[in-house]
Amino acid sequence: MTTPAPVGFRSLSLPIAQLSLATVLTCGQSFRWSSYPLTVDLTHENAVPTQEYRLCLRDRVVCLRQCPDTLFYRSVFPRDDLTPAESALREAETLIWIKDYFQLDIDLLQLYDDWSKRDPVLRRLRSRFFGIRILRQDPWENLISFICSSNNNIVRITNMVHALCKNYSPPLVSLPPPCTASHSPLEAISYHPFPPPSTLAASDVASELRSLGFGYRADFIQRTARMLVDRHSTATEQTIEAPERWLMTLRNDDTAKAREELLKLSGVGRKVADCVLLMSLDKHEVIPVDTHVHQIAVKHYHLPGLSGSKGKGTMTPKLYNEISDRLGDIWGKYSGWAHSILFTSDLRMFSTYGLDDTDERKSISSSKSTFTTSPARKRPGKELSHSAAADLTYYVVDEGSSLGERVKKRRRTVQVTA
Repeated sequence: MTTPAPVGFRSLSLPIAQLSLATVLTCGQSFRWSSYPLTVDLTHENAVPTQEYRLCLRDRVVCLRQCPDTLFYRSVFPRDDLTPAESALREAETLIWIKDYFQLDIDLLQLYDDWSKRDPVLRRLRSRFFGIRILRQDPWENLISFICSSNNNIVRITNMVHALCKNYSPPLVSLPPPCTASHSPLEAISYHPFPPPSTLAASDVASELRSLGFGYRADFIQRTARMLVDRHSTATEQTIEAPERWLMTLRNDDTAKAREELLKLSGVGRKVADCVLLMSLDKHEVIPVDTHVHQIAVKHYHLPGLSGSKGKGTMTPKLYNEISDRLGDIWGKYSGWAHSILFTSDLRMFSTYGLDDTDERKSISSSKSTFTTSPARKRPGKELSHSAAADLTYYVVDEGSSLGERVKKRRRTVQVTA
């Protein structure tokens, strides 16, 4: 029996084997999603959502819930006087955005089938780490987020990205968390869009970010924003700034050309550039390689270790290419997607993930026929002086025109045998 939609939510039929929010939104791709536990009725005859995930776009906050066969979604807007027709149009826009952001036109089960034939390691992981796909993020936010990732961990990157939003972007809307078991009044949370390049390019930003605990990354962020503004700004004012639009055009370049452009920016090395290529610029074959991925390659695929004391030498360009090429030969056209499964499975936070989800795995085995939709582990460092509470958010949408017009509609035919 299909789980009914929660009040105010709409439904999208989507097996969890095609998208697992619990893994995709927490495995180090995007850093501004918030997660809230929901009150669960254990007597309910159907599987019900246990978490609500939220993120802030430029003109709305998107709220998601999930059960094994359905994704539920709703939007919250600054205006609360939308007519029924306006509300229906806005929710249709949100659905377009969801399909684009999660790249739902790519059949993940087909990819998993292919990887399982190619790679016994991924075949063993499949039953636990299902539904892991690559997000199609806004390139500007993705770029700045991974500049923050240098020598960092997921918790601190999340705190930094949240601090950028709270300190450099006005709140769009405030709303309380979902109801909890206590039923006590809950304080509203402010949701902030991601700040644009022109804001982070200001000369005083670097010193302010250092005071917030960004360290040497503060200069990289300000310099990159300044470089993009100086090179790509136009006299015409637009809601999505010209530097942001320029970054989006890199989706049309081949991988080598897009990487070359990214490497010109301050604080962007090969690994950061490859993260941006994979997670926002449609370069599905790219495998970002850091010491964490290198350890996976040595452990599972018998690639050479780093030279130096206890295997802790420098990642050379030659070794980077060797790892990337070797894993790419194994996994094929969507190697970057396959890499994310290995990366997630090796994170400490997922060490017991999926070990007790027998019912959930049963739903996966029967879901093929129902789907018809066309950072390294480190010790926590010094906490940011800005406290990141529960209001972690996200941005992408242009306030000036409809979201449906802004989201690039793409149709892909996935070929995974070559």
